[in-house]
Order: sequence, then structure tokens, then C-alpha cells
Amino acid sequence: MSSALQRALRVAEKFTPVMKESKFKETGMITADEFVLAGDYLVYHCPTWCWNGAEPSKRKDYLPVDKQFLVTKNVPCYKRCSEMEVVGGKEAIVKVSQDDEEGWVDTHHGLVIEQLVEKAEEMTLEGDKASEQPVAEGRPQVVEDDDSDSDSEPAMNIDDFDAEDDPAVVSEPAKPKKAASDDETFVRTRTYDLNITYDNYYRTPRLWLFGYNKDKQPLNNAEMCEDISQDHVNKTVTIEKHPHLPPPDRACVHPCKHAEVMKKIMTMIEEDGRELKVETYLLVFLKFVQAVIPTVEYDFTQQLAITSA
Repeated sequence: MSSALQRALRVAEKFTPVMKESKFKETGMITADEFVLAGDYLVYHCPTWCWNGAEPSKRKDYLPVDKQFLVTKNVPCYKRCSEMEVVGGKEAIVKVSQDDEEGWVDTHHGLVIEQLVEKAEEMTLEGDKASEQPVAEGRPQVVEDDDSDSDSEPAMNIDDFDAEDDPAVVSEPAKPKKAASDDETFVRTRTYDLNITYDNYYRTPRLWLFGYNKDKQPLNNAEMCEDISQDHVNKTVTIEKHPHLPPPDRACVHPCKHAEVMKKIMTMIEEDGRELKVETYLLVFLKFVQAVIPTVEYDFTQQLAITSA
């Protein structure tokens, strides 16, 4: 996304009327009040997340002063995306529409959505238990008849703009692969600070991330690219100004297709005879955006499956 377009969208957001009537069921969008409701639910069930305020000049008047955005810090990232293996039969693609030629890549599927809320209510923050949960269990899942795990399946472009040659988009660095020793593996351990803001233009949440190396020094764009799924690295993640925090700019998962994906997820759940309540919105949101940053282990909730009858 070009800098000019980013500025235009920031201006458009300021003049976009605040949605008051819920369109959650119809469109996958949520109001600012529903964002707060879902944020409270997330904080209650996942205490690693908390609400943050903002300095007066960066506050949004449609959000409570002390609930401007959600934060979780020091989230571990133990390996790079290139080190992950996709388990056979655990890859599927969610189409957001019939005209969608690509779709959202869901690399692990086959679990149950009711466990998400039930287990979240039983969850504790005992570090050993949380750290033992496999990354493969932390994403929304789709059950399809085709169990193929072909790497040739295309990823969903959840951003319609042309990202090539754009400096605002995180680009994949060309680096030779080599085996890492134990010392190198330790050096490669990273942490991330994650934020969730409300985007009034797209009327959905937006996920922001900022990474640090083991010495707590900020990662550059090329280094953060190593922790972003290669199916999304040149399509979905942009570098932009945070709406509530001072510089530097931060990486974010662009929200232009979030509502469509959430609507498709709701449809799949309803076809399976179940219902997605608006207060669980951010739990499901975090599940599907984890496909973009699969090795950033922020998700301590249980498995989620999206099945279609």
C-alpha cells in the first residue's frame, strides 16, 4: 500500500460515520461497542491481554478512554516460518466468495469450535502449560473432503491493492538457508508486542506487531518477514503508523478482507448447526490471523474448527 493511500485511508476513517447498529450477522463487521464487548471477553478469558488507553491527541472518542486498544507483550517466537512443517492432511483454503480465486490459507484443520470458549473459561496462565501447547493447535480450522497438503495451493490475497514494488509492504529477504546450531537457535529466539485496534473505516479489528531480538533490540522489516507466513508476506502485512502509539511505524495485518473472512467463518459455523456470538469475535479473529504469523505464540486458547455440513 502506498504512503498516499495510507494517508487517504486515515483521513477517510476520521470522516466515516461511527456504525451504531450491529451488522455482525449480515456483514462480519462490528461496531465500536461490540469491539469493546469482545475485548472485555478476550481479557477475561485470556489475561495475557489487557486494555490500554492513549494520550489525548490519539484517543478515539467512540471508544472508552481506558479501552482504546488491546495489548499483549513479550509473546515468544521460538522459530522462523521456514522451519515449520505442514502436517499432511492439515491444509485447507477458505474462499471468501465464489469469485475469490485464491482464498485464505488455513494450514491446520480438523478441531472443534465449542472447545474454544469452554476451554478458555478453564484456562490458567501457568507458563509451563501454556508453552507446551503446539503452535499447530492455535488456528481456526476448516474440514474439507480434500485432505491434500499440497504446497502449490494458492493463498488468499486479503488485500486487493498491488503490493509489488511498494516499500510499505514487508518484503521477503533473499537469504541462504543453513542448519542452525544450538547457540544459533538460542540467538534466534524473539519476542513480539501485539496490539489490536478498532478500524472505523473497515469496521473490524486490526492486528499490529512489533518484534525484538533476544537482546530486546527492535527487529527490522526483513527480520520480521522471517516470522510472517510466506503465503501472506507480500500481500497482507503492511508497515503503517499506529493510531494510538508514537513512532516507529509498526507492521500490521491489513483489515480490508477481515469482515469477509469472518462472515464466511460464521456461515460455515451456521451450516454446522452452531452459532458464533459477537462477544467471541476476537477469539476467532486471533485464530484466523495466526495463519499470517504462525510462529508467534500469542494464542493460548484451545483448538478451533470450522466445519461445513
